[in-house]
Amino acid sequence: MSPNTFLNIVALGLMTLTSSLALGPPAVALGTAGNFIILAKSGVSTVPPSSIVGNLGLSPASSPFFTGFSLIRSLTGTSASSTQVVGTLEAADFTSPTPSTLTTSEGAMITAFNDAAGRLNPTAIGLSAGTIGGLTFTPGIYKWTSNVNIPTSITISGGITDTWIFQVAGTLTVASGKTVTLIGGALAENIVWVVSGNVVIGSTAVFNGIILGATSVALNTGATVHGRILAQTAVTLQKAIVSL
Repeated sequence: MSPNTFLNIVALGLMTLTSSLALGPPAVALGTAGNFIILAKSGVSTVPPSSIVGNLGLSPASSPFFTGFSLIRSLTGTSASSTQVVGTLEAADFTSPTPSTLTTSEGAMITAFNDAAGRLNPTAIGLSAGTIGGLTFTPGIYKWTSNVNIPTSITISGGITDTWIFQVAGTLTVASGKTVTLIGGALAENIVWVVSGNVVIGSTAVFNGIILGATSVALNTGATVHGRILAQTAVTLQKAIVSL
C-alpha cells in the first residue's frame, strides 16, 4: 500500500467518524406519540383545504371534534380517512383498540414534553429577550422564561444527526411570511420546540421542528409546518400544510 493510499483511507475514516458524532442534547423520545403528525386532546379543526401527510390522533375528545375534515369511517371502525389527509384519523370514540392506543400516545406526549422542558444546562438563556428574528442557532438547548417572537426569519444550522431543544416558558409566535430555515443538513425531526403557552404560526410562514405544546397550536392561512404538532389542547389549521 502506497503512503498516499494509506493517508486517503485514514482521512476517509476520520470524515466518517466526525459525521457520525451528533452535536447537541440527547434526542427527546416521543414514544408512540411519534406515530402521529398531529396529536391533540380537545380538538383538531381545519378550514379546507389543508394538506396533511401523516396520522392524526384525538383523545380524550371524540371524533366530532375533528372539524372540517368530512371524515369517512373505516369498515373496522378503528380509524377514518379524509381527502385532506394522507394517513388515518383516530379518535377516542372509535372501535377498540384505538381508544387505549390513543391514551398511551397521549401519555407519551406528556412524558416527552416534561423531558424536553426539564433539560438542564442550556446553551443560552433569554437570547435577545425573546425577539429572535435574524438569529442563527447551532446545536444545543435554548431557554426563555418569556414569550418568544420570530418577526424575521431565523436559521437553524447543523448536520443531519445534530439536535436542538428550544424551551419556551411563554408563547411562541412566528410572523406571517417568515421562515425557520434549516441549513447544513439539519432535519426537522431533530428539532424540538417545547412551549408552555400558545403557539401561532402566521399566514404563509414556514416552520421546522416538532412542537410539544402545553396548550393550543394555530396555523394561520397558508402556513406550513415540517415536523409534528403534539398539543395538549387543540390544533387549528387554516388551509395549512403539515408534513415531516
